[in-house]
Amino acid sequence: MMRMNEMPEIEVHMVPGSGKMGGAGEPRVPPVAPALANAIFAATGKRLRDLPLRL
Repeated sequence: MMRMNEMPEIEVHMVPGSGKMGGAGEPRVPPVAPALANAIFAATGKRLRDLPLRL
């Protein structure tokens, strides 16, 4: 898995259209794993740094 400093530059383009909106949920996916790892740390005191998260 890449770290943030290893990621290539990402360019986003909004394409106008008249169809039903879709695909807007992906930007919220990347923070889920770190948030969950921090919640586990807060609850157990054990820091998980690798995916998949395993106790």
